[in-house]
Amino acid sequence: MPVSKHDPYNAREIAQIIALGIRIERRRAYGKPTAALERQADRIREKAQEREDARAKARKK
Repeated sequence: MPVSKHDPYNAREIAQIIALGIRIERRRAYGKPTAALERQADRIREKAQEREDARAKARKK
């Protein structure tokens, strides 16, 4: 269930994305690569959007 009607994320996904964002910024501060963490955050976002799109499509029928 989404946290709000404006985004597709549930509470767990929001927490994961925030934690990844913190890790990304910390790694950037040390000059380390962040691509893997960014891809992981993107996968979470895509999965949440696909789930909400499927729910919207099911409601539309």
